[in-house]
Amino acid sequence: MMTEVRAKKALGQHFLVDLNIARKICDALSGGRRPLAPPDDDAPCDVLEVGCGMGVLTQFLLQRTDIRTWGAEIDTESVAYLHAHYPDFAPRLIEGDFLRMDLATQFPQGLRIIGNFPYNISSQIFFKVLENRDRVPECVGMIQKEVAVRLAEGPGSKEYGILSVLLQAWYDIEYLFTVNETVFNPPPKVKSAVVRLRRNGVGRLACDERLFIKVVKASFGQRRKMIRNALRSVFGDLGGAEHPFFTRRAEQLSVADFVELTDWVAAQGGH
Repeated sequence: MMTEVRAKKALGQHFLVDLNIARKICDALSGGRRPLAPPDDDAPCDVLEVGCGMGVLTQFLLQRTDIRTWGAEIDTESVAYLHAHYPDFAPRLIEGDFLRMDLATQFPQGLRIIGNFPYNISSQIFFKVLENRDRVPECVGMIQKEVAVRLAEGPGSKEYGILSVLLQAWYDIEYLFTVNETVFNPPPKVKSAVVRLRRNGVGRLACDERLFIKVVKASFGQRRKMIRNALRSVFGDLGGAEHPFFTRRAEQLSVADFVELTDWVAAQGGH
């Protein structure tokens, strides 16, 4: 039986070794019914752990009776370790890249997502959550502290950016707690933090959602410039029309402001 797994730099692996932190992360996740299940379906909700490593978080998830834990693990060494140490979990351990998973097919009734996310793909994981926002009501993740701050920041902060706006449009974001470098093997060079995303009450934005995403990305694409210039680089001069937000910079606009701006861009023929 394998005694440990080597942390691989290419996979951004830093294995959590503090059991108290692992328990706190597990406890931060809600239970409840599957989000897209029929009303009479009282089966435990499906929870997918991204990057199970050596099962430090997995062991606490498996103790919960209100959830059914699945795992996504790309590292073959970790998969072998988990099969050896958690044989009952093995049928629900999916070997492969989470970013390439078809969550709609794998979890037709919806799912929650949790994990000690590899730093090098944490933003991509949140974009994946965003793509599946109607089937992912909650996500709890440990990530690099500065990314966690960025996700939770509001307008007016230099940390506020594309992912802040897009996630905050559909999720309430909580910065739960900071985690020191010393609880990992090998220790990372930065502090970590745990965040919780919970789907807000917004079913659909009051604008074209695809255009909204394009406007947000365009606005922050040249964040040192005013909105006028940032948008023109993507949409052209929009018929020469002006909007009151044109003299502001992207980090000054709220989600509601971006919804308004998107409607305006659409009215000018932007797409």
